[in-house]
Amino acid sequence: MSKRMIGMTLLVFFITTVSYAGDPPRIIESLSMPSKILGEEVRFSVSLPVGYYQSDHSYPVVYLLHGLGDDETSWLEYGRISQFADKAEEDGEIVPMIFIMPQGFRTYYVNDYKGSFRYQDMFIEELVPYIDQQFRTLKENKQRALMGYSMGGFGVFNLAVRHPEVFGVSVPLSMSVRTDIQYMTEDPRGWDEQWGRLFGTPGKKDSARLTPWYLQNSPFHIPYGADSTAFRKIRLYMDNGDKEQTLCRANETLHILMEEKKIPHEFRVREGGHSFDYWCSALPDALRFISDAFEEKPYRGDFRPEVSFPPVPRDRIRHLAEGKEKAMVVVPEDYDETNRRYPILFLIGFLNETERENIAALTDRATADNVVGPMILAFLPVTDSVSMASLIRKTSDQFRIRSGFRMKVVAGTGEGASIALSMALIPESFGGCLITGGTLFPEQVTGMLNGITRETMKRTPLFVDAPCHGKYTGGNGTLHMLLRDREIYHEYRVREGDGSGNWLTGGFPEMIRFAARQFHR
Repeated sequence: MSKRMIGMTLLVFFITTVSYAGDPPRIIESLSMPSKILGEEVRFSVSLPVGYYQSDHSYPVVYLLHGLGDDETSWLEYGRISQFADKAEEDGEIVPMIFIMPQGFRTYYVNDYKGSFRYQDMFIEELVPYIDQQFRTLKENKQRALMGYSMGGFGVFNLAVRHPEVFGVSVPLSMSVRTDIQYMTEDPRGWDEQWGRLFGTPGKKDSARLTPWYLQNSPFHIPYGADSTAFRKIRLYMDNGDKEQTLCRANETLHILMEEKKIPHEFRVREGGHSFDYWCSALPDALRFISDAFEEKPYRGDFRPEVSFPPVPRDRIRHLAEGKEKAMVVVPEDYDETNRRYPILFLIGFLNETERENIAALTDRATADNVVGPMILAFLPVTDSVSMASLIRKTSDQFRIRSGFRMKVVAGTGEGASIALSMALIPESFGGCLITGGTLFPEQVTGMLNGITRETMKRTPLFVDAPCHGKYTGGNGTLHMLLRDREIYHEYRVREGDGSGNWLTGGFPEMIRFAARQFHR
């Protein structure tokens, strides 16, 4: 009997004949499959859905790929995938699915340039058929998904793009990828060990690193050729933390490129860095996305708590004018019952009445819940710099505002974003700056930040909130990348949507908390 047949027989024997108090285990670590292509065994772990042994149903499959230095147990131990999936299935959020966690070695899930360790060939030609034979799987591309973090993020993107006939869904988390410029300029020691050994050849420098094999495997090259029809059918959800280092620029640039090429995808940036805390926090939405794809439904969208608050009483809304320009000011609930002074948030932009009321109501709720302290809100129109300065000065004269730039935060939305940013770039004018749904362009942002350094902005943290889609993706992304390059403290979010409808207020609870932290730091 061949080694392959022996391995398959042992697996079946393990699952079906070992004595247990109840059913065989549905979560199994470190099984192995003999690979003729690699000339060695490949380990993998399995998490089966609840009720797998009590039914004869077939299930969709998610292949979970680990990062560099981890192994086939990492998704179970650190990613807690079985706990997340069981809870989501119990809550009716996802369909039952099988999770397969293969050993990835240090391959980035590709064949190396020498053809000496053909990992991707093994994955497609041996592992997927083996899993389909051993478990009750749905054997079509629309019922197979890939999800992975770091090195695994590179793997799930690459595998899906190169083999859309096998996989229909791809979810890269914190994808370990480089732009061409980053790839060419990376430190030789790190490049040789991480990339040169795979894409050829260690010791290469500059553009010589852009070998044909690299170009065939780089996410910045492979999906955008003339024949990209199959790839465009892949359901793709990308996620990357705002505290990433090198991966910040690479993932953001890839997202902008895909927007320009009109490649369907979802992209999110949330608070966090390169850790399992971050990747675990991505799982509820990622699993929803995968489940909807398996059911061939449009994505339901990310989890969003329903928020509806009573409107702010009219007696707390004040109006002031400076020439033709008018501003609306909302004072805290106890404003007329005290002589205390308050911090103030100036919000510049063309906001309709509903948006202003929702933002005021969200601020009230955060204050009532003792999440933030009371603050004054001043809604300012988009106008020229002279009129804006006059409105701010008049607001400061007519309302009880605490002294010091730290007690003033400026925010801008739409066309007001560039005004707010330009005001915040003047040292010690404001204690913080919020940009949400800004109509920003890359060249505009680059010009505004010319000469701006970590030192000049050390007392004015920024919060940048952007929609996933729309024509201003490049401007908002460029702002994030430049701030990251210069190590200027900021927080960055990319949320679902294109900035229309009630998109703005969806991000405001977090922005209010950010503003309050600047008042009280």
